[in-house]
Amino acid sequence: MKTLPGKKNSSHGAVRGADFDRRSSQAEGRFGRIFRNLPAAEWPEEALRQLAGNGHDEGGMASDPELAEGTNLPFAPSEENQSTRLHDDEENSGIDAGYTYLGQFIDHDLTFDPASSLQKRNDVDALVDFRTPRFDLDCLYGRGPDDQPYMYEGNGRKFQLGRELLEGPNGKAIAHDLPRHRWVDPDGTVHNRALIGDKRNDENVIVSQLHSVFLQFHNRLADDNSRIGFSEIQRLVRWHYQYVVLHDFLYKVARRDIIESVLPHLASGRSIFEDKPRLLFYKPKNEAFMPIEFSAAAYRFGHSMVRPIYRLNTQLSGGNHPDDTQPNERERGIDGRQFIFAGLKQRGLNGFDEFPKEWGIDWNLFFDLTGNKDSRIGKDRTQPAYKIDTSLVNPLAFLAEFSKIDMSTPAPPLTDIAQLQPKPLDGKEIPNLALRNLLRGMAMGLPSGQDVARAMGLEALPDHVLKIGKATNADDYKKLDSMDDLARKFPSFVGKAPLWYYVLAESQHDWFEKGGEEDTPVQLGRVGSRIIVETFVGLMLNDGHSLLRQAPAWYPTIGKRKDFDMPDFVNYALGN
Repeated sequence: MKTLPGKKNSSHGAVRGADFDRRSSQAEGRFGRIFRNLPAAEWPEEALRQLAGNGHDEGGMASDPELAEGTNLPFAPSEENQSTRLHDDEENSGIDAGYTYLGQFIDHDLTFDPASSLQKRNDVDALVDFRTPRFDLDCLYGRGPDDQPYMYEGNGRKFQLGRELLEGPNGKAIAHDLPRHRWVDPDGTVHNRALIGDKRNDENVIVSQLHSVFLQFHNRLADDNSRIGFSEIQRLVRWHYQYVVLHDFLYKVARRDIIESVLPHLASGRSIFEDKPRLLFYKPKNEAFMPIEFSAAAYRFGHSMVRPIYRLNTQLSGGNHPDDTQPNERERGIDGRQFIFAGLKQRGLNGFDEFPKEWGIDWNLFFDLTGNKDSRIGKDRTQPAYKIDTSLVNPLAFLAEFSKIDMSTPAPPLTDIAQLQPKPLDGKEIPNLALRNLLRGMAMGLPSGQDVARAMGLEALPDHVLKIGKATNADDYKKLDSMDDLARKFPSFVGKAPLWYYVLAESQHDWFEKGGEEDTPVQLGRVGSRIIVETFVGLMLNDGHSLLRQAPAWYPTIGKRKDFDMPDFVNYALGN
């Protein structure tokens, strides 16, 4: 086990951005590189645009929209008359939809980079991470009740909660919104901004309500432990969260063999001091840093897990009319469900604002809270995440934050898919998430996926098995275009795939090698798993306040105890 290294004095020639005090009130850290000696990979911007796709046409990582046959209207598989809980050949049987947004919440806890550019090369060593590189829930607690009292109740011991959210029209209260500040601009524009530690946890309705679950978990711990103060409650919340990260989330998304090679005590059952952690690549010389290979590439795997449409609770039934649905809408499978992002505010789970109070989330539809998900196969099912592959659903090519959204209430009737695909705010904005990720990776000077694989002592995957598109079944996988095809037009792709894309293609290839059936679970491959597991574990080992450092044998006394997982976390928070 490592002890926290002492902080060196700044001197001429030191790494820029390295002399911030990570325990200062600014709560800053720094970015860095795991593979500092690998060359940066570069491609023409047009090559990355071709790989990304545009969300309108077939080809590229941004999927074209799924339309009902003979129409220009959106389609989703029906929730009715199903024989299994998998309704869609893009669904991942191994990961429930809630873990997509737990992953997003974790990302917001660890990284925040508002300063880097997509369009020019960035000096990674000079970039500041405006989140601490620790699993300390600074996205939840902000700077604490003394500095941000508006987030807390009067005595500073518990969080404020927002309005009650209902299970559909006239339904029972099942959730809480975030606390919000409301104001009106001179032009009449109304704003309802969340009062939380990180604004990004309000960027869609799902992560917003998940943040509220964390608020409620803290508050229940405070109620159940009335004799302890804020700091001790905060420590317990962090430990429960870190336990979920290590024992549940990681095992869902990463390879077990890599997790247990890095933390061998998890497999042996012995003490962490007998079977010590084995990090091969993430080895900070001084204080912990946020690896750019993680934040700008590997950890963006979660974007491929996003579904295009979600059911929030079983009592919603609306379509063009919020409380009613037409036969055509039922036939197209969109009744009572919302698109993850949409050009019509009332049809998408767009964030940074108040949303209908009927949109309370039944978390059993996102995590298996009742432990019986295989028997729930209709609209009450636990929705699966999408497979980890080289495809992003169509709404992610039109991110609401960078687009012109129709804010009309009620929303106009949905008569054409174009209404869900808004125009960019201006010519400079890039709303296509796949393209944003690819440009950011190049701007950060990331090495290619093949170079990282070889640096890990692995055999790099050949271009012809690096596919571009959806992982549905083995036959369709074989027909997908590959990096080999794209390299004929853009030779810079020969043996040099962008690291983010490579991590996804590696997962997709592993799925194919395991049979490539519709219900074959998909996890990260060796490169993706290694970067993510070593970063998670390395950050915890370099944080003297983490669970792994302060109490590595600790486990929760609630829920399933040593098998405590995210469903237990949610159940406790909601008082189930």
